[in-house]
Amino acid sequence: MFCSQRKLGLAVVLAFSMVLVGCAPWFPSPTSGPTSTSASTPTDSPTASPSAPGTDQATPPPDDSTATPRPGDQVLSARVSYGWAWPGPGQPATIGHDTAVPIAPPPSPPLPSLTSIGAGAHPFASPPYDQLSFRFEGGFPGYELEYVPTLTGDASGLPIPMDGTASILRLVFRLAQAHTEDGSSSVLEAPPAAVGLSAITRYVPAGDFEGTVSYGIGVGHPVLSTVNTAVRVYEVERIEQGRHLYVVAVQVDASPWR
Repeated sequence: MFCSQRKLGLAVVLAFSMVLVGCAPWFPSPTSGPTSTSASTPTDSPTASPSAPGTDQATPPPDDSTATPRPGDQVLSARVSYGWAWPGPGQPATIGHDTAVPIAPPPSPPLPSLTSIGAGAHPFASPPYDQLSFRFEGGFPGYELEYVPTLTGDASGLPIPMDGTASILRLVFRLAQAHTEDGSSSVLEAPPAAVGLSAITRYVPAGDFEGTVSYGIGVGHPVLSTVNTAVRVYEVERIEQGRHLYVVAVQVDASPWR
């Protein structure tokens, strides 16, 4: 009897223990399982492509032409042929070009032919300047610039008045012409003689004789003290209005008259 009760009690305890075990919560042991990362594979930053090899061309100056741009107009080359300096009396600036003449068979002109002249003020440049642009067809002529006390005509040798200017810049084109086959002027467009700019006040033709074309450029208004006004010259080869032009742009420093 006692053994039976004891067995019964052990069975009850065992059964209760099994129930407790079955009801106990299960906590998984911590693991070092893989963690998700969003780190991306580093990539090289894009770099700029190497720049094109440098050229000897200068940035062309603003064009003083009044012609309406047309498709195909473009600058072929540009260079500074004479940097800012003062070509004082006895110190001319001389720029030569190897031009084989005649440059074309008749009826074309045998020499670079002056076809137009442009003028313009450029007050926001550094330094500010006024510009006269001489446009040729056929090629670049050689030329010479020099400040002179008086201007004389090439053929006559007579003085040409340049009243109301501080100084006179003489510009002479070599192996060039400014007339057509019948002797009339080849210059189809040009500003008035009294340009009226601050540095370039006027200009006047001084000769078109035996392959030499000359101009006098009146520089500045009369001032109390002598001003050695600097000059720069650009050469620009361009296509404009379907014409192949060779432009000699003479720039005169306008700083003294600002």
